[in-house]
Amino acid sequence: MERRNQPKAPKPRNREFLKTFLVWSVLFVVVILGIQILGVDQHPKLEVDLTTFQSLVDQKKIVEATIVEREITGRFKEPVKGPDGEDYLYFKTRLPFDDPDLVKRLVEAGVQVKAKPRQIWWDLVVSYLPWIVLILVFWFFLFRQFQAGPNRAFMFGKSRVKILAEDRPKVTFQDVAGVEEAKEELREVIEFLKNPGKFRRLGARIPKGVLLVGPPGSGKTLLAKAVAGEAGVPFLSISGSDFVELFVGVGAARVRDLFEQAKAHAPCIVFIDEIDAVGRLRGAGLGGGHDEREQTLNQLLVEMDGFDTSEGIVVMAATNRPDILDPALLRPGRFDRHIVVDLPDVKGREEILKIHTRKLPLAPDVDLSKIARGTPGFSGADLANLANEAALLAARAGREQVTMEDFEEAKDKVLMGTARKSLVLSDEEKRRIACHESGHALVSRFLPGTDPIHKVTIIPRGRALGITQQLPVDDRHIYPREYLENQLAILMGGRVAEQIVYGEISTGAGNDLERATELARKMVCEWGMSDKLGPVTFGKVEEEIFLGRELGVKRSYSEKYAQLIDSEIQRFVQEAEQRARNILEEHREDLDRLIQALLERETLTGEEIDEILGLGQAKESEGDTKPPEPRTPSQTQKQESPTPSSPVGTGSSSMEEVPPATPDDPVSSTQS
Repeated sequence: MERRNQPKAPKPRNREFLKTFLVWSVLFVVVILGIQILGVDQHPKLEVDLTTFQSLVDQKKIVEATIVEREITGRFKEPVKGPDGEDYLYFKTRLPFDDPDLVKRLVEAGVQVKAKPRQIWWDLVVSYLPWIVLILVFWFFLFRQFQAGPNRAFMFGKSRVKILAEDRPKVTFQDVAGVEEAKEELREVIEFLKNPGKFRRLGARIPKGVLLVGPPGSGKTLLAKAVAGEAGVPFLSISGSDFVELFVGVGAARVRDLFEQAKAHAPCIVFIDEIDAVGRLRGAGLGGGHDEREQTLNQLLVEMDGFDTSEGIVVMAATNRPDILDPALLRPGRFDRHIVVDLPDVKGREEILKIHTRKLPLAPDVDLSKIARGTPGFSGADLANLANEAALLAARAGREQVTMEDFEEAKDKVLMGTARKSLVLSDEEKRRIACHESGHALVSRFLPGTDPIHKVTIIPRGRALGITQQLPVDDRHIYPREYLENQLAILMGGRVAEQIVYGEISTGAGNDLERATELARKMVCEWGMSDKLGPVTFGKVEEEIFLGRELGVKRSYSEKYAQLIDSEIQRFVQEAEQRARNILEEHREDLDRLIQALLERETLTGEEIDEILGLGQAKESEGDTKPPEPRTPSQTQKQESPTPSSPVGTGSSSMEEVPPATPDDPVSSTQS
């Protein structure tokens, strides 16, 4: 398709105007100061008091005098020596009071008298002009900030859209990986922008709007840029928050200006990032129906109805909160197509790692497929951060290439936090932490169908004093009850190990108890796994009023069922604790050996644990149950109840400092 040859807009002349203004201002100040300096008589003057002045007048040593109010300057008939021994031909003095007879005495003494009025306005100009110029310069810059645009005052109604034209570096589908289904759905949009006649011949209508939905960091913005790059059209990008302004009506005006610019650059793509900032459900909460945000949304709805796709404009938007968008925004004719940009699977993660490591000098031992298998639940942004952290660690160590060791350390840093080597722990605390982590590891090792152990460490990382990390072998989206019950037992393993070894419990299990209770609550209330309660869910989120998730939970059951729910949650946790106790008591000698090995080495891998326990084969080969893909930290913050792809949200058990950290962890691990 032939691109339109649009004339380039003239460059703004703000810089030239600013330079001219500053140059003339400086010259004006210099001229005024020069006049002031040159206008002053440069002859040295002898300063005399009133008595001496009257004596000189009587002696007729003064030939002329100039009177300006009470100041008198003049010239001697002959040079007069001053106190410093120099000869002075001119003098000056100041009268302490008005003397009406002064002029008469001077005339009688033969002095040529001159009188000048004081030029008050000139003194004021000379004194205050530099400050006036500085104030004018300050106001000039202040108004430039208010204008937010070239040579026009108060351009609040102009949209703050960023336009990426053909001369900018292009992002194509080669720079996007892990979202193959989304790329396939967007190819017809690219084809339409390249060859719209192909669709018009058959009467097909391309979608006006495409809504990209997915968790943070999954590549929604990058995917929209890639569509523009593949189609070779301008990319107009703006954030939903850019429409919101202090002044009434500004948001609606910016929406109108945005679509005017889109029509001027057609064919093009208009991308609105975080559209939930302006597209939130109308009439919800306490804001009423006439606030500025809702009027901006109304204007957006009108504008999307006001153009035809034959103009070559495709509106794309991105959000990670589709549940709060207004239904009018999502109806056919506006955002016709909803594309889910989900977290990548293991193959997608490997492709993303290949993209982010293209410019990194990788060592021969780096296996990207192994790294992809060990990073379940990572988004594209998380993987980019992982590659960058590995490169930073290699540079810090002075290596020429990024090794597999750097990637492993970077992964531990991303998942568990930076190692706190400066934290001083007593021998007793280290032994208790090792006991706690050994309990998690042993229960996990001797339960069938659990995730294989990746690493156990008693080196403090983040807020965790010790961590038992499990990584799933493969991605999975359905979780059987047995797997969840095993997770409960693993979480209780650390607490039970402390009871067996020390005969008492500590605060280190607080995080484990919180996570175990939350998991048991979901099993009872959301997934219908309680035999006593049956296949019934308890608790419903109200969607009529958006006052927040906590205030939107409606209790839809009686007190009788509330007590039964509490008892069932307690039963699930207590049964898990008993399972963990049976395993640890049966393998008490293994527990002691594992504690001693952790105290000596501080960090153990899954293979080393199998060697210590005398098990010849790693746990990856055991059982047919495949582990789940847990949530990333970004998912944990955005959704409070887990999705089917991440029901547990736990992958690590750990002993933590008081107060305990949040219950969800990015991998299957137990923090102590």
